[in-house]
Amino acid sequence: MKKRVFLIVLDSFGIGEAPDAAAFGDAGANTLRSIHASGKLHMPNMTAMGFGNIDGVEVIAKTDAPTATVARIREKSPGKDTTIWHWEIAGIVSEYPMPTYPEGFPPEVMEAFEAATGYGTLCNRPYSGTDVIRDFGEEHLKTGKLIVYTSADSVFQIAAHEDLVPLPELYRLCEIARGLMQGKHGVGRVIARPFIGQPGDFKRTANRRDFSLMPPRDTLLNKLSAAGYDVIGVGKIGDIFSMSGITETHPTHGNGEGMETTLALADKDFHGLCFVNLVDFDMLYGHRQDPDGYAAAISAFDAWLPGFMAKMGKDDVLMITADHGCDPSDNSTDHTREHIPFLMLGDGIPAENLGTLYGFDHIGNTVWQLLTGGGELGE
Repeated sequence: MKKRVFLIVLDSFGIGEAPDAAAFGDAGANTLRSIHASGKLHMPNMTAMGFGNIDGVEVIAKTDAPTATVARIREKSPGKDTTIWHWEIAGIVSEYPMPTYPEGFPPEVMEAFEAATGYGTLCNRPYSGTDVIRDFGEEHLKTGKLIVYTSADSVFQIAAHEDLVPLPELYRLCEIARGLMQGKHGVGRVIARPFIGQPGDFKRTANRRDFSLMPPRDTLLNKLSAAGYDVIGVGKIGDIFSMSGITETHPTHGNGEGMETTLALADKDFHGLCFVNLVDFDMLYGHRQDPDGYAAAISAFDAWLPGFMAKMGKDDVLMITADHGCDPSDNSTDHTREHIPFLMLGDGIPAENLGTLYGFDHIGNTVWQLLTGGGELGE
């Protein structure tokens, strides 16, 4: 059995359309291919692990001497939302997609929200996060009304200027919305989207927070913590799982802080899972259609890896994966339904190619088996 597993999710680092991508409007999506085309992608360490050997990966060089177990994984659950995909990684396969609102939220939702909060609202339709503050930010400052919007994902997003609506108040409003958005309106996430600046120069800040739907049943995290293992969340993991099953959380403000925190945790004596989400790939580059920035961010993560691996002990395992795609070169700013990569490195871990696997829950099962020596997670 292993002592520590570090599971790092490169948020939105998809590696090519899933077989059912067309049904989700994502035919031809390939986040990896798009960022590689920028010419700024440099990932020698993951290449040495065997990234280029993964099924369907054609733009990264193959190696004859990989150091990791690798695989391509296709999702079972419907939808394209961060929450539903992280749940599947942790062992919950969803039968139905979470609700989305291509025409905006119905009056029953907006009226209940305004009555519960005392605020008026603006927008209420699918929108790009940067465009929505550009188009509604000035009116928000003049009227005090909140900017409420959604996307192709199952989200209820509230944008507000930090000088007008202080962060504690914005988070309180999101908690109210989370309480309202249940049942048939149970969106995957309510998201706080604070911004700063003046008309013509508004900028989103790193003080985003996600308020996720509570998992419908126990996940890998609950089962590990109930069995006495440490379950440490880094980045938005605590938010995604509503702290259910998490014994320690480290919220972060971007990839740099996330990698720094993970490096510090490698020096900590714990027994269990360190579950990390690095969100900048998705938030700053995928949604904003910036393949150059995305490539540079992946390159920075790859350059960080040797320092982390130097801290790994013989009873440690590193897993690198993703949760979905967000192709920065397609015709949409939304998530894309893609395969995800899976790389697993550690003493005694064979360097083999598992081919294409069906179900992100393979990851949670593997974590469970490595730490407990037991059978399937669902048993």
